[in-house]
Amino acid sequence: MLAANIQPIRPSFSAGLEKSSRSFPSWQNAVPVAKFKRNGKSTSLKSSLQSIVAPEVDKDITSAQTRVKILSEALPFIQKFRGKTIVVKYGGAAMKSEALQASVIADIVLLSCVGLRIVFVHGGGPEINQWLSRLNIEPNFLNGLRVTDASTMEIVSMVLVGKVNKQLVALINKAGGTAVGLSGIDGRLLTARPSPNSSQLGFVGDIASVDPTIIRPLIDNNHLPVIASVAADPTGQPYNINADTAAGELAAALGAEKLILLTDVAGILEDRNNPDSLVKEINIKGVKKMIEDGKIAGGMIPKVNCCVRSLAQGVRTTSIIDGRLKHSLLLEILTDEGAGTMITG
Repeated sequence: MLAANIQPIRPSFSAGLEKSSRSFPSWQNAVPVAKFKRNGKSTSLKSSLQSIVAPEVDKDITSAQTRVKILSEALPFIQKFRGKTIVVKYGGAAMKSEALQASVIADIVLLSCVGLRIVFVHGGGPEINQWLSRLNIEPNFLNGLRVTDASTMEIVSMVLVGKVNKQLVALINKAGGTAVGLSGIDGRLLTARPSPNSSQLGFVGDIASVDPTIIRPLIDNNHLPVIASVAADPTGQPYNINADTAAGELAAALGAEKLILLTDVAGILEDRNNPDSLVKEINIKGVKKMIEDGKIAGGMIPKVNCCVRSLAQGVRTTSIIDGRLKHSLLLEILTDEGAGTMITG
């Protein structure tokens, strides 16, 4: 049964890995492998993955044998996560690059096929900016948040719900998954409230409550919910919701095993100026100390706070991973090494 499920997506997945042999070395140079290891040891699966993406491939192993070896070594990880809910927030470079987008889509379809219950949450900032520009509306930001007046909110809803969401659904379905596109408005999945500084930000909202009733039957039947980060208040007024926040609150409401945030950085760095200092694993106490010491700052703070809040509400682990790396989701879930920083309770 497992082989039958994997077979339909095998060409795109294997092709993606083969392509990685050309792109992975340049990524390694840009973001070196960390000194901090999660369990103090490497797994044989990572070695197998590297045998595909590293520039020097073992000449004695055929590509078919290598793929079989990877699948067999992935079995313990598949068994660990099979039937568990994994919430993935998709954005950043992985959304802007077609190659990275194809990699992410292949990863989530493969993970779904081997029994993981994936919930896919997305934003779409660059696409929103393009459409605002076409309509001669100047994008405005305050402390990293989009100022969203009534006209901008209309564009945000149209782009995220009507365009980006349906494009992702189509790509997942094309790759062999069964995706269903939703927004936070559907089924009152997310109920919004105005942010504390709504007088300056406009229709930028916080999440007042989550009702996952509408998506439970979907994941129970091996469908893949794709959720746009737009919600409405009880009066029906739509709000622009931060996608990290939406993913975190959904993960908590679903009792997810894991929350994964795809980002444009390697993860949390011990020294922000030293890419060699990637922290592979840290707990809540550790990240709070790093924030106090100024080692975590800027745009990383809200992502870390999102993870901490999810953990406090029962999510088992959270990860901030490097979305610039092809197949980063597989590396994060199917190896001990991961593809970024894992935060635990």
